[in-house]
Amino acid sequence: MLRFIGRRLFVAIPTLFLVITVAFFMMRAAPGSPFDMDRKLSPEIERNVMAKYGMDRPLSEQYVAYLSGVVRGDFGPSLRYKDKTVVQILKDNYRPSLTIGLSALVLGGSIGVTLGVLAALRQNGWLDVGVMGVAILGVCVPTFVTAPLLVLLFGSTLELLPNGGWNGGALQNLILPVAVLALPQVAIISRLTRAGMIEVLHSNYVRTARAKGLPTHRIVFRHALRAAILPLVSYLGPACAALITGSLVVEQIFNLPGLGKFFVISALQRDYTVVMGMVIFYAALILLLNLVADLLYALLDPRVRLS
Repeated sequence: MLRFIGRRLFVAIPTLFLVITVAFFMMRAAPGSPFDMDRKLSPEIERNVMAKYGMDRPLSEQYVAYLSGVVRGDFGPSLRYKDKTVVQILKDNYRPSLTIGLSALVLGGSIGVTLGVLAALRQNGWLDVGVMGVAILGVCVPTFVTAPLLVLLFGSTLELLPNGGWNGGALQNLILPVAVLALPQVAIISRLTRAGMIEVLHSNYVRTARAKGLPTHRIVFRHALRAAILPLVSYLGPACAALITGSLVVEQIFNLPGLGKFFVISALQRDYTVVMGMVIFYAALILLLNLVADLLYALLDPRVRLS
């Protein structure tokens, strides 16, 4: 296992290097400047500002300097937020994204697996048709549609929940954004679980277990489910990273001070260092969670060998 982890990390380093390189030069190629304002700076002040952040040097030198800082864990200062570094911004804004992301993943995973198992056990029945119909609807309807609808219904019309805001992570402020993020996950996870369960329930070892007279609940939870969720494990790696780093749309609609909202604001303001820091953080998280997913896959399936 240690050799497997070492090989994956060996591959992850050049992958992360490639992500940093592409993102750096794409950001520099974008039109505009982080110092473009409504009031035009004088040429002398603009030169001083560019020199302060090292942006007056050749692009290759800027790239090497930035890369050396990343190796040391220094993503540089924000170009728009005075006296704040990128690391500080990440630390100050990760909690809302982490809270709603993990909550949506747990909620979506538990409901999705349950619905997928029930649909597989009642294949082609009314329950199966209903679950798959809801799943297709959940996949097709984007979050920027479901979020305003839920706000309109539960916030404005019924006045049961607040329309937005963080409020220190209060439960009533979390319900709507978590529900919006969890709905697509319920749809996808239920479909993956159903497909896996149907395949496993028709396998020879499950037929043998039924022939021996084992009860259905024992066959499902002890034998079939473990193999049926293997495709789900592969999906949860990048899905978990996307949810933890925050949904751009959901955090904007509900006015949550998370990483997703900061990413949008920084991109619009041409805050190169903040955008780069979040891209690197997101890429590293995907690589790490994919590694965890592979380890879980091997743990669930003894036929997989890590060497």
